[in-house]
Amino acid sequence: MWRFSGNQLKRWRTKANVSREELAAASNYSPDTIKAMEQGVRMPTPRVLDVADELCGAEGILSAAKDYLSREKFPPRAQEFMEREREAVSHWSYEPTYIPGLLQTEAYARLLIDNHVPTLDEGTVEQRIAARMDRQALLTERKPPVALSFVVYEAALRAPQVDAEQLRQLLKASALRNVVLQVLPFERAIPAAFMGPMVLLETGDHERFAFTEGPLASELSADPEVVRRTTERLSMIRTQALRPDESAHFLERMVDRHD
Repeated sequence: MWRFSGNQLKRWRTKANVSREELAAASNYSPDTIKAMEQGVRMPTPRVLDVADELCGAEGILSAAKDYLSREKFPPRAQEFMEREREAVSHWSYEPTYIPGLLQTEAYARLLIDNHVPTLDEGTVEQRIAARMDRQALLTERKPPVALSFVVYEAALRAPQVDAEQLRQLLKASALRNVVLQVLPFERAIPAAFMGPMVLLETGDHERFAFTEGPLASELSADPEVVRRTTERLSMIRTQALRPDESAHFLERMVDRHD
């Protein structure tokens, strides 16, 4: 869809004899960014599509592409996981580096997404932030409630992006009846804790999925052996983590130091 929209953007611009520089100036982007959009390297943003539609006399055809592009709320490698997450009745996870997406404040999510490498365009940044916030309905709006269990390594809590507001968000989530939040302190870390983040999902049809994520690749698997190994690793980490009440006290002390 990115490539098709970019191709149409270029065709209409060329047909209307509008230069790439003119479109860039009118939409407040660089000519190189417009070129990347036309080549399908970047997603055309709503502003570019609306400006191009008016400059090229496309009569709404280019602007209409916004409805289709906005459906891709998540990176391609995460889309299948997000579909399974929406069906989940239980969700267990371990995160060694970042605050889990379901527990992030908008400010924290913006810092992460806005500093993504390679750089994302403004429209994609806003879209992904909104999508991440929408995911958090899983915490409180599902009936019956989803059983959620999070283990967060202390290093993720000590990152400079984590402020008092984010810590309070974790405490607020941990008070929910369907949420268990545990902190894995530095001194309790075991080798399994350094093998990357993971999520275990179970659906109402008793399907179980393991999701593991690395810097360049992610994998969602229903293979029983993969699910078993992931369950074993997550269980080992949970036994080393602080109890939920201890974790809440840990977070409260961190909040006090921030204040």
